[in-house]
Amino acid sequence: MKEKLSAKFEELFGSADGAGFYFSPGRVNLIGEHTDYNGGHVFPCALTLGTYGMARKRSDRAMHFYSMNLNSFGVVEASLDDLTNKEAYGWANYPLGVVWAFAEKGVKLDSGFDMVIWGNIPNGSGLSSSASLEVLTGVILSDLFGIDKFSMIDLALIGQYSENNFNGCNCGIMDQFAVAMGKKDHAIFLDTATLHYEYAPVVLKDAKIIITNSKVKHSLVDSKYNERRQECSEALAALQKELDINALGDLDMDTFEKFKEVIPNPVQVRRAKHAVAENQRTIEAVAALKAGNIERFGELMNQSHISLRDDYEVSCDEIDVLVDLAWEVPGVIGSRITGGGFGGCTVSIVKNDAVDAFISTVGSSYKEKVGHEAEFYTVDIGGGACKLN
Repeated sequence: MKEKLSAKFEELFGSADGAGFYFSPGRVNLIGEHTDYNGGHVFPCALTLGTYGMARKRSDRAMHFYSMNLNSFGVVEASLDDLTNKEAYGWANYPLGVVWAFAEKGVKLDSGFDMVIWGNIPNGSGLSSSASLEVLTGVILSDLFGIDKFSMIDLALIGQYSENNFNGCNCGIMDQFAVAMGKKDHAIFLDTATLHYEYAPVVLKDAKIIITNSKVKHSLVDSKYNERRQECSEALAALQKELDINALGDLDMDTFEKFKEVIPNPVQVRRAKHAVAENQRTIEAVAALKAGNIERFGELMNQSHISLRDDYEVSCDEIDVLVDLAWEVPGVIGSRITGGGFGGCTVSIVKNDAVDAFISTVGSSYKEKVGHEAEFYTVDIGGGACKLN
């Protein structure tokens, strides 16, 4: 990979001398969906799929961005003197947003840089290509400009801040946190209200994590993501008239059931119900995994999907087809939609001896039902964003 990036960097910028080489993973969330902006728990892990970058400082104020995945954009040029989101910049608004966020946090760059990236996270798949790129940029800027004031958690928060305020998607902290703080063979049990986290080993003795890409693209900025956030915050405001809580994640199901009548809107009741139940499921799922009860973990994944489909309404027909097909295959421990929703991917835990049957059965039936193919990735859990040698 380094040779490939190096050759492109040299072609575009004359030589690759002195350029640093970096990696930032994608992530998959095993359980705990749409809880991160509701003050609940999430359980994501970093993947060995991700975004590679090569970058070098310049002596002037220009910044050049090039993606080997999106050649048609060519080299996108921006200036440190005009840190604004422009439609013409396309994908480059994500790294540019991080430069802007550094400045907002008091770190203004004294010169520009050249940056070439290549990633193997499928675009629009819901595996956090945007968070991967944001945290990658944070690592690159910290390294190139000798900035040591930001921890990896700070870089995650800066990535989220830039996506919220520069790119207009009101995402929670989960994606950037998982990308920045990933640990090989572990998922991160994160309380998004406090950022308290612990690593939990994901030991699947005779099973694999398989991600299935529906090939239905989602775009969270344009989707109903911000609308779901709004519905939850209105439900919370109604509950706060009766209860001393800071977030929906503070509630257990009994308390929610007791007080849900105070929420005037039935749609908001369903949204809040999902947020509360999913948080409780996530806590139980991590306990089950620690106890070696992978079957219970799978049951909770399945319940999570039903809640996301019916109460939160962020699934879509194609994803539901994938999940229904997965549930019918013997040896599938659990399967659910993962990520923001409205397309993207499912995550399944499948016994080793059922993997081939899972891919062939689900693959052929899906194509028959929806008219296009799905893609399958058997994934490994990797580490967080870093500089590579």
